[in-house]
Amino acid sequence: MIAEGFRIVPLGKHERASFCSGVDALDRYFREQVTQDVRRRLTNCFVLADATDGVVGYYTFSAASVPLTALPESLSKGLPRYPVLPAGLIGRLAVDRRNQGQGWGGLMVVDAAVRAIRADPAIYALIVDAKDDHAAAFYARLGFQCFVGHERRLFIPLSEIAKRL
Repeated sequence: MIAEGFRIVPLGKHERASFCSGVDALDRYFREQVTQDVRRRLTNCFVLADATDGVVGYYTFSAASVPLTALPESLSKGLPRYPVLPAGLIGRLAVDRRNQGQGWGGLMVVDAAVRAIRADPAIYALIVDAKDDHAAAFYARLGFQCFVGHERRLFIPLSEIAKRL
């Protein structure tokens, strides 16, 4: 599934200073903030590393919840009337410019989905907050759909991902 020599691992002592996705907020977060957030247990960070341990991309993953009222009626009508449902949040996802357009972003989303499916706590869906229309279109191509009333907050039920895997 992943190309030889590449692997997705928890953030370690990876060299981050030269990482450049072209989105300043994502790059700055990865260089300056993510370690503190991991240490505080606010998120986990996973790195797509190449054979030399260089960073191809990264994503953050944390617990979240989905208000039942934010789901399209076609999905919510078959669910229990709990006020919120458990979810996993891909808070940030970025691929270094030198590696964009090669499917690495989609691979990291699949990795997050597999982690969510294997998690001991139940997780109903993956959530993403797309930074812009380009990112929203990327997630839509992967099968994510918008929450009711939100163009850039998207989700995909893990049952949908499990069917595809």
